[in-house]
Amino acid sequence: MERLEERIGYKFKNRKHLETALIHSSYANENRDRKLKSNERLEFLGDSVLGMICSVYLYKKYPSVKEGELTKRRSALVCESSLCESARKIGLGSCLMLGKGEESGGGRDRTSILADAFEALIGAIYLDGGEEVARRFINRFILREEEGKSKEITDYKTLLQEIVQKSHEEVMSYRLCDAIGPDHEKKFIVEVLFNSNVIGTGEGHSKKEAEQMAAKSALQLMGINV
Repeated sequence: MERLEERIGYKFKNRKHLETALIHSSYANENRDRKLKSNERLEFLGDSVLGMICSVYLYKKYPSVKEGELTKRRSALVCESSLCESARKIGLGSCLMLGKGEESGGGRDRTSILADAFEALIGAIYLDGGEEVARRFINRFILREEEGKSKEITDYKTLLQEIVQKSHEEVMSYRLCDAIGPDHEKKFIVEVLFNSNVIGTGEGHSKKEAEQMAAKSALQLMGINV
């Protein structure tokens, strides 16, 4: 944990926050007798903090840009692949506490696990140091990537939602169809429905990834080049 603190440039006042951010649910499940908490709650908090700070940054930086374009830019910053890239830069995978199945299945380099852990780390920093410390961390490891270049938009769910929400009477939803394989190699299959009609199907190693692929499939069906 000390080496990770050096890499991110922040020393925790309460190391318990950092420790919890590094505990994957598979590790917590295999060590129930220790009553460990996984990083899932911190991931939830970090996701909200990240979205808020990125939104404020984009709002101030692009005063003439419309809401739809701001949404796309934010989506590019906070998408799973972007967070995974940042996690790899700080060597987060080597610090994670994983269950034996995830460990043997290559979980330390799995995109979904790294992205979720990076959000959990943001949540831990926010709890430990407050909003300004979290903002500095996000500026350094996320927002600098936005400077001087336009990231490829890979948040297909947001793009699809923008199209659908133009008509308030239409309803879009995602449905988990199947989960195949052992826990450490689980593959999820998801359908996206438009007014109860299936318009796209996707699969991935996490529900989030499968939903993104289903949305991409739907966009391609609509003739949108993604």
